[in-house]
Amino acid sequence: MTSRIPRDSRLRLVRPRPLAAAPAAIEQRRVRRPAPRPPEGTPAPAELAGMARSVLAAAARVARWADRALGPGGDSATADGKATLSDATARRAADALGLTVDQVCADWDTARLAGLIEVHGDSARPGWRLRAWDRDDSAVLRGWVALCDAWSLACPEPEDYEPAAVAEVVTAMPQVLSFLQLSAGPVPVPQLLDLLEQRVTELRTERCEVDYGPRPDTPAVAPEPRPAPAVDAPLRPLLDWALRALASVGALTYGDGQATLTPLGSWAVWVKLEQICVAAQSPAGNIEQGAEDMLRGCARLRPAAARAEYRAWLAARPVGSAVTELIAAARGEDALLRGLAFEALRVVGAPAEPEVRAALDEPTLRPYALLWLAEHDGEDPEDAHEVLTREEATWLWVDTAAAVADHGEAPLLLRHLETAVQPTVPALLDEVRAVGHPRTVQVLVALAAAHPDPAFAKAVRRAAFQVHTGG
Repeated sequence: MTSRIPRDSRLRLVRPRPLAAAPAAIEQRRVRRPAPRPPEGTPAPAELAGMARSVLAAAARVARWADRALGPGGDSATADGKATLSDATARRAADALGLTVDQVCADWDTARLAGLIEVHGDSARPGWRLRAWDRDDSAVLRGWVALCDAWSLACPEPEDYEPAAVAEVVTAMPQVLSFLQLSAGPVPVPQLLDLLEQRVTELRTERCEVDYGPRPDTPAVAPEPRPAPAVDAPLRPLLDWALRALASVGALTYGDGQATLTPLGSWAVWVKLEQICVAAQSPAGNIEQGAEDMLRGCARLRPAAARAEYRAWLAARPVGSAVTELIAAARGEDALLRGLAFEALRVVGAPAEPEVRAALDEPTLRPYALLWLAEHDGEDPEDAHEVLTREEATWLWVDTAAAVADHGEAPLLLRHLETAVQPTVPALLDEVRAVGHPRTVQVLVALAAAHPDPAFAKAVRRAAFQVHTGG
């Protein structure tokens, strides 16, 4: 009896679909939230972008000089062969641009914070925002928001203050900025100082741990709670530092004993609040969830809505800890969360690079990390998969199929079959078996159950059995 299995069953090759496409097949209809409108009087995006370009003009000038002088193949190079801003390079830039060395260093730091320059280890290169600077208003605004988020690095902090006190003020400033935004006009510094002191006191109260349990050999009476510690040192110098730093990045104006948000600053505060409100109104309340629960809450959203959730979730926590949480979620057993975690890391951008690069050493995360780094380095997402070896591409195909099998439907799994890089069914089965993915058996069984061709289903079931028995 001859087999009915076709010997050369061609798979129609299409560009591999990203894992984020899997949830799209299981989306539920959602009532579209009307696009929020910024407060009345907010300039148009093009006008805001013009303001941001003005604030960052000096930084863009230094970034363009670095692109010419320090780029690959440039005639000028630093004495040590590195493309970083050494003292010698700063002097060269100052001579070329007619600036002082201190101005060049300050503009260089601003360019780095705004993403106009990206430093990777011992090399520096132009950021993608510099390439899009003259034609893409959204890229300009994102760069300015990145600078505004890093306001605490823009000016040296006051001396003789404990790092914990500085951190408290940095944590409390969003509430101060929200008050300035609601005020829609100048606010006296004493009023801002009162608000800052109240917020710092609240932060210290939240950290105050009171032991209400009985102690050994003592009567089981609850001790009186300790009062929140008072503000140990005057906060006026720290508030002055924060306002000067925010003024230096163009978020507000500060002088004559009062502070006023600029149109850019008011818009940025509104954007942050809107992101938080969007997440708070989601069914799962994603902003308050850990990374895994947040990703599950985003699984049924469209890509644009999911990115908005990621941004809001990231805005509510320190970037470093958020990246660590997302990488930890990617290490789990759920392949869907793995793909979504790296989608969220794409929203993080450059600050996530060190941890993503470290993930290259983990076989489970390596294909995702390679794609992330390729896109981060400027590769077209359509072509980024070319950085993967055949084995890595096959492993990613199985991992994506596992996500589809767990969370999708049969038609989506069949469409995923068409994205395989192998030209024939036998070649696909051989390489899937060889790659050693822990979910190989489950993927093959689900594929056999979904495929309408009995001969194909039989071949896939046989392959699943051989993987299961080690044959």
